[in-house]
Amino acid sequence: MLNTLTEQQREIVALAREFAANEIAPHAARWDREACFDRGVAEKLGALGFLGMMIPEEWDGLGLDTLTYLMALEEIAVADASTAVLMSVHNSLPTQMLLNFGTDEQCERFLRPMARGEKIGAFALSEPDAGSDASSLVCKAERVGDDWLLTGTKSWVTTGSEADVIIVIARSTPLSDSHKSRGISAFIVTPDLPGFHVGKKEDKMGLRASPTVQLNLDEMRVPGANLLGEEGQGFLYAMRSLDHGRLGIAAQALGIARAALEHSLDYAAQRTQFGRAIRDFQAIQFKIADMGSRISSARALLHATAAAKDRGESTTLYGSMSKLLASETAMWVTQQAVQIFGGYGYVKDYPVERFFRDAKVTEIYEGTSEVQRIVIARELFAAREAGR
Repeated sequence: MLNTLTEQQREIVALAREFAANEIAPHAARWDREACFDRGVAEKLGALGFLGMMIPEEWDGLGLDTLTYLMALEEIAVADASTAVLMSVHNSLPTQMLLNFGTDEQCERFLRPMARGEKIGAFALSEPDAGSDASSLVCKAERVGDDWLLTGTKSWVTTGSEADVIIVIARSTPLSDSHKSRGISAFIVTPDLPGFHVGKKEDKMGLRASPTVQLNLDEMRVPGANLLGEEGQGFLYAMRSLDHGRLGIAAQALGIARAALEHSLDYAAQRTQFGRAIRDFQAIQFKIADMGSRISSARALLHATAAAKDRGESTTLYGSMSKLLASETAMWVTQQAVQIFGGYGYVKDYPVERFFRDAKVTEIYEGTSEVQRIVIARELFAAREAGR
């Protein structure tokens, strides 16, 4: 693949790989062990432009294509999936929603510093009783004069305790069973607003260096100027953004899988049993061959989808396919890596144990594998009926 890249793309991928190896990988195990978020690494990512990769230069971003972004994200994920999810969420959800639906004033105030990495972005859609069925959300937005009062609880907010700008999706008209997705709006929220509280931090299996929290909004007063886009269109904005966000999670999953493969290759060459390196045994060779083939297949689909997105084509179908294939590949590959390491794969002395834990959530967030299959089937039936 690298042979077909431009010189700029090769340089950016090389920079991401070098940064990941020198600034992230040496600390990843400790961050995981201590469930520690390192703000300094986020600042360094921002200084290098990795938090504004697809934001136009007019807003201080790099103005790069989706493929370049995904390749850089994969390099970061090889070193640490927790850092990668920060980069993925920031680049794909809050910044893109501001870019696509925000006013010039909003972009000047929020998007420009986010592009430079001076402010970290987050996205708050899910609620305790509204996960996959996000249109059932009940967080209420009530207009009071020129402002809005937001009341409710948001769950599973990646980097929510560290974010400076959070896009909150809330219901601005009463819930209707027949039109659940209508009357939902998007708001730009900052943690200094009255009534904003960080709630429970989740104690997670994986991605432990990425804080995932609840946000409690207690009649939080949001200025009217912080309504993002049109009132009542927030759910549509969120769904469009999630189409793009799934590509980032796919790249993260590929990075986790690749890390597991690379460590497995090294371990199989060093570990001896029965007087031979275990790489010489066909059982190990078959695992390695399947691991590499699945990773390459998932990457090819993801990169083709990125190219289609950059051409302006709809990526709902192939974005879901990419996320499904890459996340299930990550889970399968990390399972094989643990098996190759044997007992050592089950202990924290070796990183494949962490890769295995980190991989699981890629099958869950930004749309579970089950939801992706629903989307894929729906799109395929629709295409068939349309004669495409």
